[in-house]
Amino acid sequence: MTEANTVSSMVWKCEQIRAGQVYNRVMFDTKEEAEQFRVQMNKAEPDLFWRVEAVEARMVWN
Repeated sequence: MTEANTVSSMVWKCEQIRAGQVYNRVMFDTKEEAEQFRVQMNKAEPDLFWRVEAVEARMVWN
């Protein structure tokens, strides 16, 4: 698998977690975008936890 295929086949998922439940989910094309979003959200609401993880694009439902 080429690097181009690997990049296009992955998306980055940010999930807002509260009391063990997912309250919000946002998808990004790059890890950098996802991390920037997480940092901004932590500044706005520091008491909420955001998890960032890579997900295969084929596993995401539209």
